[in-house]
Amino acid sequence: MASKYIIGIDLGTTNSVLSYIDQTVEEEQQHVELQAIPQLVNPGEVEEPMSLPSFLYVPGELDFPEGTLALPWEGSPEYVIGELARKRGAESPTRLVASAKSWLSHAAVNRSAPILPWGAPEEVPKVSPVDASARYLAYLRHAWNHRLASEQPALALDAQEILLTVPASFDEEARELTLQAAQQAGLQQVTLLEEPQAAFYAWLEQQGDRWRDQVKVGDLILVCDVGGGTTDFSLITVADEDGDLMLERAAVGDHILLGGDNMDLALARLLQQRLEEEGHRVDTWQLYSLWHQCRLAKEKLFASPRTQKQPITLLGTGTRLVGGTVQTTLTREDLNQVVVDGFFPDVSSDEMPMRQRRIGLQELGLPYAADAAITKHLARFLTVQSQDDSADNLIRRGASGLACPTHVLFNGGVMQAQVTRDRVVDVLNKWLQAEGFDPLRVLDAVSYDQAVARGATYYGQARQGKGVRIRSGAPRTYYIGIESAMPAIPGMPAPLKALCVVPFGMEEGTEAELPEQEFGLVVGETAEFRFLSSTVRKQDAIGTMLEDWGEEIEELNPLEVTLELEGQEDSVLPVRLESHVTELGTLELWCVSRDSDHRWKLEFNIREQDQ
Repeated sequence: MASKYIIGIDLGTTNSVLSYIDQTVEEEQQHVELQAIPQLVNPGEVEEPMSLPSFLYVPGELDFPEGTLALPWEGSPEYVIGELARKRGAESPTRLVASAKSWLSHAAVNRSAPILPWGAPEEVPKVSPVDASARYLAYLRHAWNHRLASEQPALALDAQEILLTVPASFDEEARELTLQAAQQAGLQQVTLLEEPQAAFYAWLEQQGDRWRDQVKVGDLILVCDVGGGTTDFSLITVADEDGDLMLERAAVGDHILLGGDNMDLALARLLQQRLEEEGHRVDTWQLYSLWHQCRLAKEKLFASPRTQKQPITLLGTGTRLVGGTVQTTLTREDLNQVVVDGFFPDVSSDEMPMRQRRIGLQELGLPYAADAAITKHLARFLTVQSQDDSADNLIRRGASGLACPTHVLFNGGVMQAQVTRDRVVDVLNKWLQAEGFDPLRVLDAVSYDQAVARGATYYGQARQGKGVRIRSGAPRTYYIGIESAMPAIPGMPAPLKALCVVPFGMEEGTEAELPEQEFGLVVGETAEFRFLSSTVRKQDAIGTMLEDWGEEIEELNPLEVTLELEGQEDSVLPVRLESHVTELGTLELWCVSRDSDHRWKLEFNIREQDQ
C-alpha cells in the first residue's frame, strides 16, 4: 500500500530540513509543507523552528544541570543535537561535531570509525561521520513520530516514502554511506536525489505550469548551489520532445569542498590576526570558538543589511584577561572584503582555480579546495563543457567553447545574501558579454535553505507522474580498469585500460550489456577491481576502451574481493559484462560466465560481491 506521506529530507552540512506531502487529500490540495522540529535552544527550553542545525554536542559531566536536556520524546539524551549544540559548541568546540556531511565524503579517513570531534582530547567520546549523520536522521524520525505516530504507527516516518538529498558531486561510496546512515536511523524506504536537481524541482513546484512561460527550447539553466560545506554546479537544458518542453540534466560539476565553513574560518582568521595585533594570543581551541561565532555573526549581518557590525566575545585562557574574555567586532566591511571579494572575486572566464603545491607530509583533515575563489571554480566548470563533443549535446556555447547559461538558479545558505548573488550574476554577465550573448535571467528561488527538502518532496510526486521530471541518470561516465594483455616487465605493472561500463546519463532502472566483448575474471583468490569516473568524457559509449586519458578520468577507491566458484581456485574464467543502474542510483556490474549460468555482482558503492 502506498504511504500516506511523501517525505523530503535535506541532510545538510549546516542545517537539516524535512518537508512532506499528504497523498491522501485531494490532488489539487496536495502541497509541500515543512515540518517544525522541536529542539533545545537553551537548557530546559524547547522551541520548534523549521530546521535542525546539523551539530552534535558531546556533553561533559558538568555541562548542563540535571534534567535540562529533556526532549518531548526522551528524558535524558546521550548527545545534544540542534540549536543548543551549535550554541554550546561555540563555547566548547572540542566537544562539538560539525560538518559531518563533509567528513562523509572524505575518502582519506575511515568514515565508519569514531573520529569526530576531529582532534578532540582522548577523554571526549567520539562518533563516526556515519553515526553522526544517522543521529541527525534519527532525531528527525523521533520528532516526526512524536507529532504524528504516537497513536498511529502506520504514520511513522519509517513507514513513509523518503527522498533523501546528497550533493551531486558525492561519489558512490559517499552515497552508500548516506544510505547506511539512513538505515542505521531506522529509515528503510529511502531514495537518493541530487541537491541541485532538488533545488530546481522546488522551483518547478513553486511555478506550476508557469515554468513553461519562463524558458524555451535551447535555454541552458545553471544551478549554483553553495552551502555550508560544498559548492555544486549543474546544468539543465531545455529541449523539445514531440512539441513539448523537456528538461534534461546536461552536466554535473566535480566535488568541491568549499562553502560557508571556509568563509567562517577565513573571518575567524581575520579576527585572530586583529586580536593578536592587539596583544592577545589566540590558541587553537579559541580559534575554533572564534570560527563558530563568526558564522553566527555573519548570518546576522547578511540577514540584516542595515546592520554594520556584530560583537564577538572570546573566552580567555590567561589570567591577565579582564573577566576572562576578549571582545572584538565583525563588521560589514570585513564581510565584503573576506566573503565577497575573497570567495567571489571578479575574474575572467579563463582564470582557473590554482593548484596548491602539496607538502610531503600533511595533517589529516578535511580536503578543502586549494583555491577559495568560487567564481574560478565556476569558470572551470563552464569551460570543461567545451570538451564534450557528443552529437546530441544541446549545451549553448560561446565562440571560445565556454558553456553559456541563459538562466541561473541559486541555492544554499551562502546564496541567501543578496550581495553574493549579485556578484555571481555580474561575473557571469561579463563572461556572456565577452561571448556575444545577452545577460542571463535569475530564476526566483523558493528559499535558499529549505528549497532542497521541498524539491525532494515534489520529486517524489513527479516519480508518480504528478509533476515535471528532469531527465538525469548517471551523473558521470564510469569505467572499470582492465589489465592489458602484455608480457611482464620486471618492476613495472601491466598498463591499465579504462573500459566504459556506464555512459553518462544512463537512466535509473536500466540495464546494458557490453557489446560482444569477453574478459578474464579472476576467481578463487583475492583480486583488485579498479573503478574510474569522469565528469568530462560524456560522449563515451558503453564498451569504449581507453588507453590514454590524462586528467579527464579520475580513479575511485579500489575494491578488493574474492569471487568464489566451487572447484575453481586461482583461475581466470571468460566472462561478459552487464551494467545496471538501480532505482536507488547504485551502479552494479555483473560478470556473467561464458561456460555456465554463474553470475557475480560487483557494486560500486557497498563494495561487496554476490555469488
